[in-house]
Amino acid sequence: MQLKVNATNWQRAAAFAVRMQVFVRERGLALQDEFDDQDNDGTIYAVIYHNDEPVATGRFKQLDATTMRPGRIATLASQRGNGLGAKIIIALEQVGRQHGCTQSVIHSELTAQGFYAKLGYQPSGEPFSEDGVPCILLTKQLTPVID
Repeated sequence: MQLKVNATNWQRAAAFAVRMQVFVRERGLALQDEFDDQDNDGTIYAVIYHNDEPVATGRFKQLDATTMRPGRIATLASQRGNGLGAKIIIALEQVGRQHGCTQSVIHSELTAQGFYAKLGYQPSGEPFSEDGVPCILLTKQLTPVID
């Protein structure tokens, strides 16, 4: 397994391949809901490759000077249970720290709340619907980068 984090076009294509399989084909989300205006040149993606094939991904978004939001976290069904989602989150948090972020917020599906809790995320607010899916806002304080 190899983890790559960057904003290249080929990395975006790899991230899209995983998201297409997980969110559109498997979960039935509409294309226009899954692929939004945050997927553009300069967007940073973390992708884990197995034998040069993308198997897990996540997207980095900086909301303001100190807040980041990892999103579109997805792992192919054949690779679930191997800790790849956690590796994606940790990699994206590191990008956030490098960009000066001290807080991470996630729009988590209610079914994934336990996964994020194991990574230190706590509920913040009431459940809401996003693209027809029950979600909750989760937050985590990030420790600063130590030089």
